[in-house]
Amino acid sequence: MAAGGGGRNVPPGSGMRRDGGTEPYWSRPECRVWTAMLLLGTCLLYCARVTVPICAVALSSYFDWDKKQFGVVLSSFFWGYCLTQIVGGHISDQIGGEKVLLLSASAWGFLTVLTPLLTHITSAHLVFMTSSRFLMGLLQGVYFPSLASLLSQRVRESERAFTYSTVGTGSQFGTLLIGAAGSLLLDWYGWESVFYFSGLLTLLWVYCTCKYLLSEKELTIPMNYLTRGLSVPKQTKVPWKQLFRKAPIWAVIIAQLSTASTFFTLLSWLPTFFKETFPDSKGWVFNVVPWLVAIPTSLFSGFLSDHLISQGYRTITIRKFMQVIGSGVSSIFALCLGQTSSFCKAIVFASASVGLQTFNHSGISVNVQDLAPSCAGL
Repeated sequence: MAAGGGGRNVPPGSGMRRDGGTEPYWSRPECRVWTAMLLLGTCLLYCARVTVPICAVALSSYFDWDKKQFGVVLSSFFWGYCLTQIVGGHISDQIGGEKVLLLSASAWGFLTVLTPLLTHITSAHLVFMTSSRFLMGLLQGVYFPSLASLLSQRVRESERAFTYSTVGTGSQFGTLLIGAAGSLLLDWYGWESVFYFSGLLTLLWVYCTCKYLLSEKELTIPMNYLTRGLSVPKQTKVPWKQLFRKAPIWAVIIAQLSTASTFFTLLSWLPTFFKETFPDSKGWVFNVVPWLVAIPTSLFSGFLSDHLISQGYRTITIRKFMQVIGSGVSSIFALCLGQTSSFCKAIVFASASVGLQTFNHSGISVNVQDLAPSCAGL
């Protein structure tokens, strides 16, 4: 499970290097371009993911859904999302995270574009939308395991927090972009336009990445892997018993469960909360401000984490410190959010909670790469 063990070769010309090289990751222009493209990919991932929450009120009104029915649509995404993460991480460790990222992005881009079109030709709207979101979850579930696999093999430990935090700001950029543009499109052209906007941008990103950043050889999936299927070679089998006897593994799992439940509750229900609690408020305010605040806090957490590690502080101590802020302090503001009747205070509490949650990028999100870099995706 040591760094570099059992990993795969880095594609020539990809601009990425295996962990352990002497040249700093951020000193290479190719690496900065790759990071920017990964940031943009994460941005578009969240654009597609947040289309339904942004259009919550409009969809409920259009299809005459009550809150329970809409809750089923929202939750169906996460049932799909949890099913493909392990297999997505394993495949990424074997053939390369960049291939898995692009394949999944192509699929969810097409699905997002087709959703409004197919909705109009079916009468079982609730069943179709629930199935569509479940499939969206399946497709997007591989993204972050693939990202973890990619970065664990190419970025050294002392640079991981800032790199992951930079890429992770894409989640805030995406929510910000779809919150601002989506709110305007929703008012001007209806909920369908939000889906078209998100899906087409994703397909454009896939095209540009394939055309300008990857060669034909790098996009090819090895035939020996296709014939082998999902079986794990004996020399690369994961020692599951050994892993699950380790307290740090369980700590990461429980921490991820806790932070994800808080984050996705806010992500899914924040627009509905503001619309119902403050009916006269503007959508572009509560859909934009919290995520705008989260961008600098994410970058700051990554910079602070790497800086403290470079100053000689133990890596695990810094990871724990960041996680206390990302989970503990942010949750205090989340609790306050539900108790206020002031719109301004609600914006402040929501912004503080969402912003401080980005410290997780320098906590558990990179800690899994510290624990098992050779199979971090899995």
